[in-house]
Amino acid sequence: MGVISGIVIYILLWWLILFMVLPFGAKASQNPERGHATSAPMRPALWQKVGVTTILALILWVVVYALLHAGNFS
Repeated sequence: MGVISGIVIYILLWWLILFMVLPFGAKASQNPERGHATSAPMRPALWQKVGVTTILALILWVVVYALLHAGNFS
């Protein structure tokens, strides 16, 4: 795996994991302000989710890297 393909795989993993992590802990407001969507989360905790996503993507990237270099895939 080259540098560019490694970066592309990491970015793809990062976005996939982010979309899986986003719904965790999201609770809609009981009384939304006027003009706000009723489904908008009260406290989305985006920075926490970005951190978790980064760590999980790194772990999965290492697994993919190990599998590719072990000769299991070409």
